[in-house]
Amino acid sequence: MRKSQAVFATQARYGIRNLANLEATASTARVLNLVEVSREWSETTEYHAAPLFRSRVLNTALYLKHRLRRDEAYMVACPTQVTTKIIVPLHRDQFGLGGQSLLIGQRGWREALLDLSGGEDGVDFLHDLNVLQIMNELPSFDPFLLREHLRRKNVNVAACYFAISAADVVRMRGFVAGEVSDLVHLTFGDLAARDLDQTARLVSTLLSTKIDAKLEPLRRTFGMDPETFREGVFSWKGFLYYKWAMADLTIRVNQVMAEIAELEVLRPCPYEIRDYIRLARVRIRRAIADNYRSVTQALAVYDDAFRDLTVNGEPRAFREFLIRAPAMFLSLGEKMGALGHIASFWRYRFPDGDPLKAPGVEAHEILRDFELSLGIHPEAGDGLDS
Repeated sequence: MRKSQAVFATQARYGIRNLANLEATASTARVLNLVEVSREWSETTEYHAAPLFRSRVLNTALYLKHRLRRDEAYMVACPTQVTTKIIVPLHRDQFGLGGQSLLIGQRGWREALLDLSGGEDGVDFLHDLNVLQIMNELPSFDPFLLREHLRRKNVNVAACYFAISAADVVRMRGFVAGEVSDLVHLTFGDLAARDLDQTARLVSTLLSTKIDAKLEPLRRTFGMDPETFREGVFSWKGFLYYKWAMADLTIRVNQVMAEIAELEVLRPCPYEIRDYIRLARVRIRRAIADNYRSVTQALAVYDDAFRDLTVNGEPRAFREFLIRAPAMFLSLGEKMGALGHIASFWRYRFPDGDPLKAPGVEAHEILRDFELSLGIHPEAGDGLDS
């Protein structure tokens, strides 16, 4: 089979150590790990009935949100500077062996994708190409945002493809236990509330993609049929994930906002760039504040419904909230994806303790990328120039 030059080995460019440790450390928002999905679900009817990709190779690959480096930007068509990297491990159980990868938007990427997937340029390949392009429109692989975005594009995929990463599940356990402790007490009684081991098992079940008999008392409390309950638990898990992620993001983004204000632009620097940077700082600060308000308001709707359940013993409002919740995932996921990108890239470029200095051209590139992530288009005018 012909091999496109656009497909390259990740052993050198991505790094064996990073690829081998990806499953243990990767965040849910950055990585979609279909290798792990295949391990857990490939023996089930659900997995095969509504796959994410029709190509077996693409349906057992890794997908990463990747910010273009300077040496990549000129060869990848990507207006936001963030694209999707597809990695096909040489062995799905031995990531240290490396693999092949490509970037969506790089020269010849469609031909390279056809080679990589080992398929033919037919209906199945066009389906997979469409799914990839839909995925690439998003700022992250947040599973709740991804699922709802695919649904809006009439791509229906089995629920098993939308799991929280193992690394994030570990980090979330304590937070989720604290969030649901009142509900555990309400639903299961005093014995369960005192039994930390049982509470931990319930948290594990809630964070899992598999809904089992441990949650049956909750299903009866909410008065839901099994399928509606399964969808409701997915929505509930989504809001728990967003609350947990937002707590971490608040600290990180506040630090970034303070450091953007302190950033020293090295001279010489053209007046036009200095003027852009001055105005961009204001626009970015305002857009981040708007994002925070929107996310906080959405999470408050969840908190109110959950409080009505646990404090007043009224499950109706929470049940109705869970049914409506997926419609909120698009806005929540997009706003939090933008904030997450800003926090992670800024810290990558300016590690703690490093001087906050950059040449004018680089400062312009960074702030312009942040504006694009936040949906700011200053060329349309926003009144700051007056």
